[in-house]
Order: sequence, then C-alpha cells, then structure tokens
Amino acid sequence: MAALLCLSLSAEAQTAPPSPPLLRELTLRTDTTRYALSRNTIAVQGEPHLYFYYRQDDETAELQLYPLSWQSKAPVRLRRSADFVLLDSVTAVPGQFYRTKIRFKDLPAARFLQLTFTQANDSAGRPALTQTVNLLPITRTTLEFKPNDTELFVGEEKVFDLSSNNPKNIRVSSEWTKGQDIDWRIVQEKGQLRLRVVPNALGTRLLTVRPQTERPFLTDNNRRLSYGLPPLRQEFTVKASRLRFLSVDKKEITMDELARRKGVEIILDNGRTFDLKRTYRIEDQEEAGGALMAELFTRQYLTNDRVLCWLRVYNTHRQTESYLYIKENDQAKYITNFNISPKTAISSVQVRHRGGDWGPSLNVNPGETVDVRLEGESLQKARFHFEDVAIIPSDSSIRSDAAVVYRVQVPQTIDKRRVTIFNAGQPTGYALAVKEFQRPHPLDFVAVNFGESPRVINRLNGPVLYDRTISDVVFSFNPNGIDTETQLYGKQYLTFDIRTQNAKGELIEMRTIENVVVCPGDNSVRAAFYQDKQCQVGNISLNNLLSSRKTYDLDDWSTIIITIRHNQSQYQEPGFTQKLELVLKRRIKFDIDVSFPGGLLTKYKGESSYTSFGGISLAMLGQLSFYHPEKINRLRPYKVGAGFVALNAFDLSKNGGNRDLGVVILGSIYPTRRDAKLTFPLYLGGGYLLSAGKPFFLLGPGIGVRL
Repeated sequence: MAALLCLSLSAEAQTAPPSPPLLRELTLRTDTTRYALSRNTIAVQGEPHLYFYYRQDDETAELQLYPLSWQSKAPVRLRRSADFVLLDSVTAVPGQFYRTKIRFKDLPAARFLQLTFTQANDSAGRPALTQTVNLLPITRTTLEFKPNDTELFVGEEKVFDLSSNNPKNIRVSSEWTKGQDIDWRIVQEKGQLRLRVVPNALGTRLLTVRPQTERPFLTDNNRRLSYGLPPLRQEFTVKASRLRFLSVDKKEITMDELARRKGVEIILDNGRTFDLKRTYRIEDQEEAGGALMAELFTRQYLTNDRVLCWLRVYNTHRQTESYLYIKENDQAKYITNFNISPKTAISSVQVRHRGGDWGPSLNVNPGETVDVRLEGESLQKARFHFEDVAIIPSDSSIRSDAAVVYRVQVPQTIDKRRVTIFNAGQPTGYALAVKEFQRPHPLDFVAVNFGESPRVINRLNGPVLYDRTISDVVFSFNPNGIDTETQLYGKQYLTFDIRTQNAKGELIEMRTIENVVVCPGDNSVRAAFYQDKQCQVGNISLNNLLSSRKTYDLDDWSTIIITIRHNQSQYQEPGFTQKLELVLKRRIKFDIDVSFPGGLLTKYKGESSYTSFGGISLAMLGQLSFYHPEKINRLRPYKVGAGFVALNAFDLSKNGGNRDLGVVILGSIYPTRRDAKLTFPLYLGGGYLLSAGKPFFLLGPGIGVRL
C-alpha cells in the first residue's frame, strides 16, 4: 500500500505543470557593463546562472525587469534577501520594463546568490507568479611570482612574497604538497600572500605552482568555469647542505635540576647513522672545542622514522643566536635548533599608578587600574595570572625574557588584603598589597552649627558676623558624602586648630584636636573595610573643649577662629584646609561719657536768640553708639545720649554767673578715630534747667573723656 502511495505521489509530481515564467528578460548593469539573462547565462551543476563580473565586494547594480506580459495590473516585486540591500523600490516604466537598484553584501563570501521576483493576483483573476534567477558573481584575479633569489638548500624552508590584485580570492592551504622536487604551499600572513617552499632534490629544479581561486572565472570565450589560475613556474638551483637538519618535537627546554640530571624526553628525526643507547654531544659551533650545550642519549626507534631520546641540558641557548650541532667524537654529524632557557625566576616587581612613575611599593587600591612590571629570567614563556584581579589587554604591554608588564584592574569589592601572583598555578612569592584609598576629600562633608541650621564648612568664605549669643559651636560630619560609586577616598584624618580672642585681637584660649578620623558611610562599597574604633561617632562641641571662657561668655566683637585641615602625614598628596572666623557682631553700644563742653550757645524758652558763648561746662551722659553694619567693630561718627549738664560749672565768681544744672538729651558727632580717650565732639540738644525751672536748647563743641 505504501509503495502504491509513493508511485501515485510521484506520478502527480511528474504531471504537475510547471509554473509559467514571469520575466522574458532581465538585465543587470554594473558601472558600464550590462549583463542579460538571455545571453550571459552559464550552467552550474545543471542549473542556469546569470553571471556578472564584480570589482568591489559591495558592488552596486541596476536591474531592469522585462515582464512577459503587461496585462496584469499587479506590480512586480523583488523579495528582500540577506545577500543584498534594496536601494530603490521597483519602479515601472509602463509598457517597457521595471527598474530598481541593489547593493550586494560581501560578494566573495556569498553562496547560492538568487533574485526572486513575484507578481500577486490581480482583480481579473490572473494567478500569482514567481520566478527565481540564480546569480553567479565572478571576478578577474591575477597572481605573480618574482623571486629575488633562486638558490635553495635541501631540507631548508624558504618564503617568497606573491603579488595579486585580489589576495582574498587566492585559496591558501595548510598542507604541503608531497612527492615533488620542491614542495610548496601558499599561505596568507598579515594580509600578505606568501609562497613557502622546501626543496627535496639536488640540482636545477623547476618549481610549478598551481594556484586555485575561491571565486571562479570564465574561460574559452565565457563558456566554461574555472578555479585554476595559470601555473607559476620558476627554476631554482638546489644545493646540498653539509649537515642535515633534524627537527625536534619540543622547541622550548627549561634548564632546571631535573633537566640536568635525568633529562627531558624528546622525539628527534632519525639521523640514519644514529646508534641506539649512545650519548652524543651538542655544541653551539661546528668546529671542535665548542661549549657544551646539552647531551643527547638515543633510546629507541619509532615507527614514523623518528628516534626517542633523553636530552640533558647544561647551558642556555636561543635559536636566534646560532644552530646547535650534534657531534660524534668532535665531528659534527647533524644540526638542530631549540631554545634552552633558565627556569622562570622573578627578581623584582614594580607598580606604576595612573599618572605616576614606577616604584617598588606593591600597594594598590580597590577599583584602581595599575601597571605591574615583573623583572627576572625566562619570563616570556611564563603563564602569569593575578588572584581575583582582571588583566586588561594593552597596546603598551611589554613581554620579553627579562621583563613583562601587565595592566591589571583591582575590583572595588575585593575582599582580600593580598593579591598573589601565580605562574602556571604556582605562587611566585610576590603579591600586591590591597590598601584602602587614603586620599584627601574636599571638606564639604564637614558642617558647623553656631545657632542656626548646620552649614557646610567650605561654603563659609570670609568672616561670619553673628549678632546673637553663640550658645555653642557644634561640628557634624556626613560620612555618606566621602565615597561615591566612581571615586573612593577612604578615611579622612582631620586636625582642628581653635583660637578665641577678644575685640582687641588678644588671645583668650587656644586648643588643637588632632587625628579626628571620619570614615566613609554605608553608601561606600568599601564600608565594611573602614570599620575602626578611631572613627568619629557623633558631633564635636566647642564648649566641651574650651576651659577658660565658653562661647556664650565671650564679649562683644570677640572672634572664634577655627582652622580645619587634613593631617598631611596620613596622605601622599596635599590635603585641604578651611578657616572659619566667627565674630560676635553688635549693632549698638552703651557707654557713660564725661565731657567738658565749652563755649556753648544756649537758648532759653521765651527768648528769641541764643545767649553769648558760655564758659566750661561739665556733662555726664549715658550714650548709645552705633556700629557700622558692614565693618568689624567700627562705630559710626554720631551718638545719642541723655544725662546731666552743669552749665558754666567752673565759673567761680561770687555771684555764680549763669551756673545751673540741667537734664538734657543730646546728640553728638565724634571723630571716628579708634581708641581715643580724649575727643572733641560737637553737641546739639536740649533739656530742662533745674534751678531756673525752664527748658533750654544748646549747641556747641566740647572735650570728651571716655572712661
């Protein structure tokens, strides 16, 4: 039954009519060349392909589509593909063709390139049509071989450069040809095509290289595809080497105690004249008397025409210095080459921080990127790695036998105090010491409160004039304002210098608080590692430090000078300093002044004019002085007071003259000179005479004495 079903399906498939074509012609134009489906077609694996030549990997092409019929009103569409980009939509030129433009993507790598066109059903009931056109991109490739030297030696490999207009299209090979007079293979190294050759026979030999391409090209008047370029032929003169080169399976031998006594097991090419169970001497020169580099002991033959040996090494050797000669009785029999290097040993480790110089200190900080330089012997073959630390690739990295440089990034969340340096999984005895950051932070995490709300200390510039009583000066700290996600500063070591002085600038008291330690808060990723009994907890009260006079007991215009600075001995870079001056400002001042007005002009009630100048009077006044609002402890030149005036107090005549005692309110103008005990004010005011029993007004100068 199953067989019958299969035959039925096969018969239906054979009798199913093929879908009608959509296009009668398709043209593809690149630059100035046009390719048509009707004449530029070639069969590939039995299927027709429209071929076209390209010069660029992302070639741009214009397509012109000629439909089989214009009766359908449905437009022709081009399906999108990952192999090209549709630059223009498909546009119809009625009655002629459709036009569009595409740009290919990486033509050398494209496989099974196709263009699929569709036309949907129209209103007249015509069926949907689909047609696929296979494309074959081809390119012209040339290859030239022009050697400068045509002399070769048997068994020695030589490398020549090849030139091509399209190197990517030349097929390279990882395998050598076999059985030829000169074996060869084509390789690509750093974007350059190279031909490697190894001669096998003496004399004048012809090298024939048959290169292949990745993309085909057309031959025989565009009728046949080919991948083979014209052969490259070159004659070489092959000379015999006096000594045969024997290759070793190990090119790097470490000279340690085990390699000196027991030896290292190696596999060597069969020298044909080797005797088993015999020791051969290896020296660094062909002549007799060379330095002993190693000893070779042959153990047994292998099935692949090689020999298993023990190699005991005694001196260091680099392949670039010279060949190694295998000798029997001081006679060189063969040559070989390999490196003999001492055991990896580190003599010193240095660290360079960003923007700094190399130094012997191995201290690093969490979140920091540093360069680490290791110096010693045989470092190039070592496999170093740093415990729990990422190595960042860097163009400036150095790697040689004498020194290697690594750029490492310490995680911010590292929980170890030491980062051990390993070589091939074994500790080297060196380690980086993880130290917390200890950098001075700007003092914006310190706030001061002297009667109002706390204020950030580094925002108080210049003297602060405060016109109330300062009950206390309290310093508070914001631990969360030190470390951030991107910047770590660590513990802050502060010193407080405190001085109080009176209005004359005389020192009242001086105190110094050292090593106030403020630790970063819980917002820091390193908060758990800052825990310390020295960390400041709570606020600092100034009155708890002052012994003689508290802040609330200071006189007018006294000054509190507080200097906050980083303890420089704790840092390797300059710290910050902030100075705060609190001045006890006052607006008015009350004094008792005694003065001697002289030559006063007095006017009594009921009189129309002032009397003549009087004699020396005596005035005792309680006066209010007014301070300048923008200057420190500077009085304005005027005062207002009330008190007693003894007019003509020093008139000693028998009748007493015009002596009298009055109660007055006076305004006075004083010189602004500071600390003057004797002044000459000008008075203006009035009062009431006690003896005469009448009011009066007065005006005149005087002599003032300040008590």
